[in-house]
Amino acid sequence: MTKQRRFLTTPYGGYLQAQIPPPDTFLAEVGPGTPGGEYLRRFWHPVAQTPMLGDLPVPIRILGEDLVIFRDRSKRIGLLDRHCTHRGTSLEFGKIEDRGIRCCYHGWQFDVDGTILDTPAEPANNPYKGKLCQGAYPVIEYCGLIFAYMGPPETKPPFRKFATFEAPGVRLGLAEHLGGNHKPCNWLQIMDNIVDPVHEAYLHAQISGPQFLNDDGEGLLELGIEGEDDYWETPTGILCHEARRVGEHVWVRSLEYVCPNVIQLSRLPHFPLAESNQDEWEVLPMLTRWRVPVDDFNTREFAFTYSFDGESKDYFGKVWPADLSNSGGRPYEVMQRDPGDYEAQISQGAMTVHANEHLATSDRGVAMMRRMVREGIEAVQRGEDPRGVTRSVDPLPVYARETVKKIGAALTPDADADLLRRISKQVRDRPMSAAG
Repeated sequence: MTKQRRFLTTPYGGYLQAQIPPPDTFLAEVGPGTPGGEYLRRFWHPVAQTPMLGDLPVPIRILGEDLVIFRDRSKRIGLLDRHCTHRGTSLEFGKIEDRGIRCCYHGWQFDVDGTILDTPAEPANNPYKGKLCQGAYPVIEYCGLIFAYMGPPETKPPFRKFATFEAPGVRLGLAEHLGGNHKPCNWLQIMDNIVDPVHEAYLHAQISGPQFLNDDGEGLLELGIEGEDDYWETPTGILCHEARRVGEHVWVRSLEYVCPNVIQLSRLPHFPLAESNQDEWEVLPMLTRWRVPVDDFNTREFAFTYSFDGESKDYFGKVWPADLSNSGGRPYEVMQRDPGDYEAQISQGAMTVHANEHLATSDRGVAMMRRMVREGIEAVQRGEDPRGVTRSVDPLPVYARETVKKIGAALTPDADADLLRRISKQVRDRPMSAAG
């Protein structure tokens, strides 16, 4: 554990805390052999999107490793160490074959599993062909995302599906632009954002904090930010609720963290319910997003969006301000005037120093998530499966859902706060009970 900086109580006391302690590398580092890196390697991660694979190999960097991904002419996908095991030339310049890929330098050919198929300048009895292998990782292509398992072969779990992937009437789409959404910072400070619903009322004040959408998704209704928030452990992570009073309605905002790097995020509610003669409105997540470490100081986001049969409009065709402010490339002055998740996350530095922080009561979810990551790392060190790894092929339950319930306010503010908490727990209990 790193030593925390002083709890500064002196005005103009910058000098007293100018020395910066080191980051918590036990949690944050992702490379091979590091505690955090070995933990992350027990899970399947999306590493590319189907449209990225054409007739040329694609260099990528994931979990601190330089790799090349390609689809050979037999339509199989290979994910190999980027540098040829012969003399180190990059396979990003290789030739894609009917089977595998051939290095441009001396023609060594590798199958998608890394097996050496051909060493054309070597004698027939050479010790390499059919014996030596190029490093390779197993992949699964699913609905436009390509997932890889980069951990020990003997601990490889089944590919993890969520119940929303194949739910009746649900359509999956790709959310992020080609190559994923790049953020130049450590993955863990991006994950902190998931279990921090309080930030929405401030950072996203123009899209998801103190407002509701009308039925057209256009108009906004101002709300207060007061509410009741709570956090519960699930078998796979953490469920975060923030319950708010909105006139004659209670809105339960729901976010779900799934170990180690997944967020389940619901769409914003349409309001008011009175216009549709509904007493309650509930919907499953609109998005499942992975934050995949590139290395210690860079992360890429890949995501599925969900749309539903029978919808009157394409809810996901609209670009919301929160989408624009989750990625780089905006003019600096725009970023200053209207910062979003991107600015809040990367401005903490390439790797947040936890010892510099002063966590408060509103950071309970952040503390829970970091503790869960630490416990997962320690489980791997003991030779156990960490939370979130499943050996079952059954789809994983999804606990997040957005809910609005028509119910008048209680007689006193304290009684209404109790009412909000009870409704929040009722919303929590439905998926928990269904999941057993």
